[in-house]
Amino acid sequence: MDDVSLLLLFAVAVVPLVPTEIALIGMGVAAANGGDPFPLVLAVAAAGCLICDIGLYLVGRVGGAHLLDRLRARPSADASARWIGRHLDRCGVPILVLARWLPAGGTVGALLAGSLRWSGSRFVSASLIGVPLWCAYAGGLGYLGGALAEQSHLGVVISAVLALTVAVVIAAMFRRATSASARA
Repeated sequence: MDDVSLLLLFAVAVVPLVPTEIALIGMGVAAANGGDPFPLVLAVAAAGCLICDIGLYLVGRVGGAHLLDRLRARPSADASARWIGRHLDRCGVPILVLARWLPAGGTVGALLAGSLRWSGSRFVSASLIGVPLWCAYAGGLGYLGGALAEQSHLGVVISAVLALTVAVVIAAMFRRATSASARA
């Protein structure tokens, strides 16, 4: 690959609510097929996501409640915000790490942590754990798909199907847990 693809991956990762998974899966497939080295792809994506997280945390510190209210217009973001909000005080850092796998969870978690006046070091430690794990998961799906298929187009399809399957399972578990806690 070239520097342009890494720059595009970084740009996608820095912008909140842009589906970084798709770019990261695609770059994982490309890495498996002789593109940029996989560790470099992960490092670029993680750097972009960390910058995004810190920016959202800072926005949360100065006016995150208003932005969070606007995000909650999306049902998936609202469900994520309710779940994260219920568990954040009790479990803190582990919840922000897990939130990365929820729809809009990284964005909501960063805004909530900022608006709840978490210390910067506490938030950054959660982000430094969650971001690389999430990037390894998404990029790893792409790399696995690319390694399983000789043709990169087939690898993208396999990776996308794997990612979609994992996302559907996580979403179903999340909905079940959310509806069970709503009934309680």
